[in-house]
Amino acid sequence: MKFTKMHGLGNDYVYVNTFEEAVADPRALAVALSRPHFGVGSDGLVLIGPSDDADFAMRMFNADGSEGEMCGNAARCIGKYVHDRGLTRKTRLTLATGSGVRTLALELRAGSVDRVTLDLGAPTLNPAEIPVDLPGERVQAHPLPIQGHTWPITCVGMGNPHAVTFVDDPQAIDVAGVGTQIERHPLFPNRTNVEFVRVAGPDRLEMRVWERGSGETLACGTGAAASLVAAVLEGRCARNATVALAGGELQVAWDATDGHVYQTGPATFVFDGTWLGD
Repeated sequence: MKFTKMHGLGNDYVYVNTFEEAVADPRALAVALSRPHFGVGSDGLVLIGPSDDADFAMRMFNADGSEGEMCGNAARCIGKYVHDRGLTRKTRLTLATGSGVRTLALELRAGSVDRVTLDLGAPTLNPAEIPVDLPGERVQAHPLPIQGHTWPITCVGMGNPHAVTFVDDPQAIDVAGVGTQIERHPLFPNRTNVEFVRVAGPDRLEMRVWERGSGETLACGTGAAASLVAAVLEGRCARNATVALAGGELQVAWDATDGHVYQTGPATFVFDGTWLGD
């Protein structure tokens, strides 16, 4: 099976073009491919395929084999893949995901895609829709006791669930220890991604992320979007900001007119390979 390794700010996935390749068991394949040392090594598996509702379709599977609804970094990389591999000449594409159809605007440099702006749609704030097992119309700065400390969480749906907590220094946080407990807390029936965010200025956030099903990653596109939304809701940040992650920076804006969140960042090809299986 032929595959391509790509990353968005170090958030790396193995991409398979299902126009050409058949994948019988993507969950098991995601686990096998993602293993460092024994597999390719990645944060998961992404399948690129046809769609009746959009130009292309995406399915993404985390490193533990669970299927995710949406991934911002993967969506941007798909934009680069389908353009640079000649599957389309369009520079504005629609992409069907597990959370609906999203739009990609491709920026070219020397004929290939350099950066991509992704329209993530409007954030979901209703806890029943995220989902979060709490009453009311919004979960904002809700106190969650973990490891002897209370973490105020603001919950945002960006096609997938996020719990954002603001901290003085993300580098001082036990992301694995705290993140896994929040991810699997009974409040989150589908588990959740967790963002630890520092407000570095009115238009700059610094973030570490614990991704549901993959652990700590170098970047999370939907997490960056959720962090901006949470910061705006709590009056901590402007609606347009730079989000700095371990793997680099994303530009994120929550548009006051249409209510959509837009994210601009790179998409990078790493290598092509052939998977022979076990």
